[in-house]
Parts: sequence; structure tokens; C-alpha cells
Amino acid sequence: MSSYENRAAYLRQTLQEISPEQALHMVRHDDAILLDVRDADEIKDGLPSPAHHLARGQLELRVHHVCDDKQRPIAVMCAGGLRSLFAVESLKNLGYENVYSIRGGYKQWKESALEIRIPQQLSTQAKERYARHLLVPEVGEAGQLKLMHSRVLLIGVGGLGSPAALYLAAAGVGTIGIVDADVVESSNLQRQIIHGEDQLGKLKVDSAATAIGRLNSMIKVQTHPHYLDENNALEILSQYDLILDGSDNFKTRYLINDACVKLGIPNIHAAVYRFEGYVTTFGSNKEAPCYRCIYPELPPPEMAPSCAEAGVLGVLPGVIGVLQAVEALKVLLGIGSNLVGKMLRYDALHNQVSILQLDKADDCLCGHAPENIQLKPIEAYACAI
Repeated sequence: MSSYENRAAYLRQTLQEISPEQALHMVRHDDAILLDVRDADEIKDGLPSPAHHLARGQLELRVHHVCDDKQRPIAVMCAGGLRSLFAVESLKNLGYENVYSIRGGYKQWKESALEIRIPQQLSTQAKERYARHLLVPEVGEAGQLKLMHSRVLLIGVGGLGSPAALYLAAAGVGTIGIVDADVVESSNLQRQIIHGEDQLGKLKVDSAATAIGRLNSMIKVQTHPHYLDENNALEILSQYDLILDGSDNFKTRYLINDACVKLGIPNIHAAVYRFEGYVTTFGSNKEAPCYRCIYPELPPPEMAPSCAEAGVLGVLPGVIGVLQAVEALKVLLGIGSNLVGKMLRYDALHNQVSILQLDKADDCLCGHAPENIQLKPIEAYACAI
């Protein structure tokens, strides 16, 4: 008998083994975690329906992302019940106290006719393309698949939307929608990096779709070459999981806000002015503030000049648009701390970054029932609702 077999025999005597049926009962009634430690190529044909997959080679590095409670029961499965013994030993060495090896492994699970699922996996091409994401525990294959099934809408593909669109496409966000009725002009090229001189005079949505397709042909681009108004906002926005507001006027921002509040869709808002940029996320829950909580009334035109009137440092929208993309990926993946209830302010001239706390306003529109929220014509946004 080899030393490996001797070690396995010793572990069988000292560690707790349970049947697949016992493991399933623990998951359903004792808040246990079922951990499948087979390699990726072994789970192509199926894994237990309630299982978390974490290959044995990554167990010690990533188990805390699956379970950080050392008291919570964990049932470990491999193909035949041998590797799981060594996995249980490693988990116990890491301080996990209630760990069990499933006798007979996945082979016994199937023979017991317990429920399995066929996991969706990335193609070989996608695994190569997103290899650096797959190495990040907070993303991994499951997160990348989530991104590939996500739908994000960009309002405007100008200074903010340009870098956001490119980085979301590079990250693998499966469907990117673009709302913009403008055409590419020479003055845009100082900051709107998704367009080029060869696209002058073309619709920005078409120019952006071409650039995205050149960067990542896996991405589906939906173009909406329209101005957003009260007649089309709900129809367009309802097709997406997340909105990135890169509009350059207050009236459109109010309209986007009201539509997102009514539909319950998160809205990542950004704005730039000369050397300053702002990013925040207006969440979809009732406790989160919305755009109207900050700006209850439309400011007069002289207090809110556009980039065309006040100017902007060309690189600044790039910085802020990328921050929008970062925030979007975190929201889609459900990781990290986002900017709900906070606004990130960046002062490029003085190298200052600050976080401002945002409070929910009393009796704001975002506290109303969705069915009671009515979108107003753009021209009506001259005062608060």
C-alpha cells in the first residue's frame, strides 16, 4: 500500500464521513454548505444542485469566499470520496470545525438519484479572453458568466459614455445598449475616445457600435438613435439591468432618475465640469437617495452650464467614465462597497478625491409607489414634482 493510500486510510478512521443523503439533509435543514472540489473538466456533465464548486487546487486560497464562518457545517465532495478526505483535513487545519467528507463522492450521489444540474461554463475562447478575471476570486467563472448575461444601458456615448462603453465591452458585459441621437463632430474628439476622424458625420451610436465590435465581437450592441423623452424612456430603460447616465443636461437627468425609480433599476450617474468630476449610484431600494434628493429643483441655466458652454479638460471624462464602469461591474457582480448614498468627487486640478455623504430627502419622489410616478415631458422639468 502506498503512502497516499496509507494516509487516506488513516483519514477515514479519524475524519467524519457521511452519505450523500445525509449531506443533502444538512444543506436543507442545518444551513450546511455542499462543496464540490472536483476539477473544472470533471463537472461538465453535472454537479449536485445545491453545490458550490471550488476546485481542490484552489481550496485553501478561496474557501473563505464561499464560507468565512468557521462554525458553519461544510460537506465536501469529490469524484469518488478520496480527494474529499484530504480536502476536509486541509479545511480543519484552516480552523473549520464542522467539516465532513461525502462517502462515494459524486458517483454515489448520481447512483442515489439525487438532483444534479449541468453547470454553464465559459467556452475555451472566453476562458482565454477573460483569463485575468478568472484569477480574481471576487469574479471567477461564475462572475464572468454573470457579466456575460448582464444588460447595461449607456445614456449618451460622449465623454463619459465612451470610456465606460469600451471598458464594459472589454470586461465582457454581454449586452450594451446606447441611447444617443447626435452625430460625431470634430469638437467631440478631444474627449470622446470611442469615435475617430473616420466617423465624422456618422451617428454616435453607430460609431460606438463599430468600436465595440472591433474590441470584442462577443458583445451584443443595441442602438437607440433617439433623444430620450417621456414617451420612450420606460420602454427603453426597462430592457436593461443597469443604467449609466452620461447625459449632459439636467432635464434628461431628471427624466432618467424618475424612470429608474419607477422601474426599480440602479442608476450610476456621473457629471463633469472643467476640472471636476462626480460619480454616484442611485440604488433601487427604498432606503437609497435618488437624484431628486440632491437636486429637488431644476437649477437655472446659468448655474448649470454644459461642457459646450463651460469647457472640460479632455482627459477628465475618461477618468470619471472609467469610474462609472468600475462601479457598474461591482453592482453587477454584487461585490465590494458601492456608491449608494455617497458621491465621489474628483478634482483633477488639485489632485483631490473626496467622498460626500448623500441623505434621502423627506417626501421625495423616490419614496412614492412606482405606480404613482408619472414621467413628465422634458419641458416640464422646470420645478420639482
